[in-house]
Amino acid sequence: MPGKKRSPEDIAKTALKRLRALGDPVKAAGVQRYFKQSVKAYGIAAPDIRALAWELYLSIKGTWSVGDAVALCDLLLPEPELESKAVGALILARFKREFPPSLLAKVKGWLAADLLDSWASVDVFCADAMGAFLQKYPAFVEDIKSWAFHKNRWVRRAAAVSFIKLAKRDEFLAAVYEVAASLFPVDDDLVQKANGWLLREAGKRDAGRLEKFLLGHGAAIPRTTLRYAIERFPETKRRAILLGTK
Repeated sequence: MPGKKRSPEDIAKTALKRLRALGDPVKAAGVQRYFKQSVKAYGIAAPDIRALAWELYLSIKGTWSVGDAVALCDLLLPEPELESKAVGALILARFKREFPPSLLAKVKGWLAADLLDSWASVDVFCADAMGAFLQKYPAFVEDIKSWAFHKNRWVRRAAAVSFIKLAKRDEFLAAVYEVAASLFPVDDDLVQKANGWLLREAGKRDAGRLEKFLLGHGAAIPRTTLRYAIERFPETKRRAILLGTK
């Protein structure tokens, strides 16, 4: 039997208290080397963050709806530390079977407001949650594709990352390549790297299609994107693609 329901405010307060207790100032200072922009962190290892999120989820399992998980994100995502955002995202992802269509606008709003304001926060949230959302509501693929043209860099990165777990599925490959092509003009290394990651994942499904796509777009592809995209090709093939796209 489910226990007494705990409020999103209670879980958020508990999460922040536990994160502060787990924090390591030395590790927190070291986190910055992975980011070009300034970030804040408690300095907690990823497995420990996931363990805390799981523990908190178990304390509300069977009593919460997806709306409560969204409310928790509204409380945790504005916190500056990476780990706070991650806990909110990980708990919300546990409710992916219940995601409503309205979640799309909510997530876009979080991204556009810079509440997921690092590559790490975007990736933790979108690779799992938005991939699950698109699987449940494939009609919204067109909406995510339009994110590639948004003025906000995190929305643009999310356009690519949201398809990462879907890139090896035939029914999503056309959308993956459309998103990738739409992002080629973006002069932002964090977007370019995510786009290369997306293409690399698509290449796992059909390497020949990826090669043809890259050669077809040639010099329009940022070199950062290209290098990420071809990582899994043999060395001779990589060299040929690099030469063929100059």
